Amino acid sequence: MNPGITLFFKKPSAYIPMMMSFAALTILMVHIAIFGTAHEADEGAAAHVWQLLMVAQLPVMIYFALRWFPGNPRKALPVLVVQIGTVLAATAPVFFLKL
Repeated sequence: MNPGITLFFKKPSAYIPMMMSFAALTILMVHIAIFGTAHEADEGAAAHVWQLLMVAQLPVMIYFALRWFPGNPRKALPVLVVQIGTVLAATAPVFFLKL
């Protein structure tokens, strides 16, 4: 990997959304492991925390894109792709398991 790109991954606006996606995925997987995929009448705390994490990372991703992409798109684009990939990874179980 290009050394300049790895420096971009060290910026808080780059790694915080990824950590939030991983936290959301972890909460989802722990909830599934403990309670299964049975549908409940009311969403629990895990669902609300997952939703908050997924929504709260969007402003940070937008900030990163607006701050770093215009000046250095070759180095910022891989970070944005990984950020979007982690969002997709965290949302995939919800759609595939119909949670």
